[in-house]
Amino acid sequence: MEPPDLWQRWLPSPLRAAGPKVVRAAYSTSRGGNVSIATSGPETDFWAFEDLRAPIKNGSAAAGLDPSEIDYRPVAYSEMRPGFYELAARLDDMDQNHIERSLCFPTFPRFCGQTFLEAKDKDLALACVRAYNDWMVEEWAGGSGGRLIPLCLIPLWDPTLAGQEVRRNAARGVRAVAFSELPSFLGLPSLYAADGHWDPFLAACNDTGTTICIHIGSASKFIHSSPDAPRVSNQCGTTINSQMAFVDWLMSGVMVRYPEVRVAFSESQIGWMPFVMERLDNLWSKGRSGADINPLITEPPSSYVAGRIFGCFFEDDFGLASRDVIGIDQITFESDYPHQDSLWPHTLAYAEKAMAELTAEEIYKVVRGNAINLFQLPAEIG
Repeated sequence: MEPPDLWQRWLPSPLRAAGPKVVRAAYSTSRGGNVSIATSGPETDFWAFEDLRAPIKNGSAAAGLDPSEIDYRPVAYSEMRPGFYELAARLDDMDQNHIERSLCFPTFPRFCGQTFLEAKDKDLALACVRAYNDWMVEEWAGGSGGRLIPLCLIPLWDPTLAGQEVRRNAARGVRAVAFSELPSFLGLPSLYAADGHWDPFLAACNDTGTTICIHIGSASKFIHSSPDAPRVSNQCGTTINSQMAFVDWLMSGVMVRYPEVRVAFSESQIGWMPFVMERLDNLWSKGRSGADINPLITEPPSSYVAGRIFGCFFEDDFGLASRDVIGIDQITFESDYPHQDSLWPHTLAYAEKAMAELTAEEIYKVVRGNAINLFQLPAEIG
C-alpha cells in the first residue's frame, strides 16, 4: 500500500495538484461488489487520479484479519495496519513474521503500472512512474537498511522510455522491474511482435542484469469459466495467465535473443511448471511444421528455464514435491503480505511444515539463496 501522500511529495511541485492523491468520500456497493462514490452513506478512502476513483478493498489489505473478515469491502488507511504503508511498521511486521528481506509490488499503480498506462496525460503519467521509482529507491528501500528490495515500474506505453527507466534505476542498484503477464491483454504488442517492439526494454534488462518480475493480475483481467462462477472458482484459476506467459517467454525466442534476461513469476505458485515444460518439449520434439515453432528454439524449451525463469510460491506442497523437475535453483518463497493469501504472522510455521522433507541446502536455496542470486543481493544485510 503506497503512502497516501507519495505522489504529493515525490512529483515535481507543478504536477502535484494533478497527481494521484487520496480523497475521502461516501461510497455505495453494487450487488456485484463494485464500489463507487455516492452522494451519501458510509465514507472511505479513494485514490483519485484524472477520472479514476479507486477504493482499496480489504482483500488487498488483509494481513492480520480473520478469514471471516475478508469480505472485499472498502477499507480506509485509518483502518489498516500501519505496516501496510509505513516503513518502520513494515519492518516490525516483517520481524514478527521472521522475514529478513522482501520485494514489494505496487497497489494503486497496479501490479505493473497499468494505472499510468491508462492515463490520458502521458507526460504526467511518465512523471508519476518516475516519482514512484524515486520513492521506492530512495525512501522505501533506501530507508530499510537493505531489508526492502526495490522493484521499479516502466512507462508501458513506450518501450524506448521503458529501457531508459530500467537503465536509470539500474545505475542506482535496482535489479528488479515489473512487467505484465500478457501485454496483449493491455492492448500492447506481445513478445511475439515481428517488429521487436519490446527490444529496447529487453535489451536494457539484459544489459543491466535486471530481473523482469511478473505478478498474477498484471494482465488486468483473468480468464473466467463463466460470468456466474463464484469468486473461489476465479481465485483458483489465477495462475492460468502465468502459465500462458511462461509459454510465451519460452517460445517467443526472447530467451535466445537476450541470453542474460531473467524472469520471475510472483504469487503464481509452481506446481504447474513441470507439466507445461513437458508439454512444450513434447510439441517441440515432434517438429510439426503446423506448430509454427520459432526457428530460434533449437533446444528443448525447458532447457531455457534453468538459471533464467523462476517460480514463486506461498502455499504449494505439490510444487515443492516436484522441485527436482522444476529445478531447486528456480524456486523462491513468499509471504504474500498484506494480501488475502498471506499467512502472516505464521509464515515460518508453514515453511517448517512444508519443507520438512527438504535438505538443509534445499531449504536455504528456497527461502533465501535463490532470491539473493536472482536480485544480486549481498549475502548479509547491515
